[in-house]
Amino acid sequence: MTEGRPVDSFASPRFSGVRTFMRLPHDPSPEGYDFVVGGIPFDTGASYRVGARFAPMAIRDASVILRPFNPFPSPGTAIFDILKGADVGDAAVVPGYLPESYARIEAFARGILEAGAIPVLLGGDHSVVLPELRALSKHLGRPVATVQFDAHSDTWDAYWGQKYTHGTPFRRAVEEGLVDPERSFQMGMRGGTYDAADLQTAAKLGFHVYTGPELRQMSASQIGEEIRRTVGDGPVFLSFDVDFLDPVAAPGTGTPEVGGFMTYEAQAYLRELSALDIRAADVVEVLPAYDHAEVTALAAANMAYEIITLIARKKAGGSD
Repeated sequence: MTEGRPVDSFASPRFSGVRTFMRLPHDPSPEGYDFVVGGIPFDTGASYRVGARFAPMAIRDASVILRPFNPFPSPGTAIFDILKGADVGDAAVVPGYLPESYARIEAFARGILEAGAIPVLLGGDHSVVLPELRALSKHLGRPVATVQFDAHSDTWDAYWGQKYTHGTPFRRAVEEGLVDPERSFQMGMRGGTYDAADLQTAAKLGFHVYTGPELRQMSASQIGEEIRRTVGDGPVFLSFDVDFLDPVAAPGTGTPEVGGFMTYEAQAYLRELSALDIRAADVVEVLPAYDHAEVTALAAANMAYEIITLIARKKAGGSD
């Protein structure tokens, strides 16, 4: 195996070997890599179904099918001719203890950033994005733009009087000065709400919000152009919640919402973002106990693959 590349599947069958994301080398040290994949096996912030703590393992299992050359968009990207990557394993969370786990997740992400690598993190419920954003914002010394694919804005003030759940992290991030909402997007919002004001909460915080029906009125190139123009050259955190996808495409998730997107649509949206300066990313809310035939885990693995491709294309200087 060449350093920083997946195992050659022509030399070793995909179903063999120690399971890492995309069969990358396992290296607990992020030093010397352009990006690293890490797991955040945490679901204490979930408000409905739990079990996303098992997602990193499931996503890694599904990822063995991924290949090192992404042919889309044409002419394609030879990812590992551009990037060196590894799988650093999982953050050592404390199940059932949210503040303690937040501190450990932040330290885990901060260690990757300080080593000069871009973290691509596999959640976990969406509450983990808050410590990830704390790590990135503190590392850069400034708030960052967020591009969020999600069925829910995750900007409620509290659940059951609790400020820290998977339904509140982006509100907390704005309050803590981690995110610049004027440069940030939330895409795919849909489903019922608790009252008429809920859909306006994120917009009032300053986010550019596109509901699922609104997003469907735009082409991928149109929304990509809007994001690129608004975000500009500044640092970006990209967050992909698998409930952006329809339950047909992602049944194994904590809070499924019908009327969502197919995987090919999600790929099209992501592929428009290669000009962005992505400094960290996550894929969250996979719940293997409700999955079947690895449908959701496979979707999540492929979204992470598209994100890694974006990082490669940006480094190579390509945005077309």
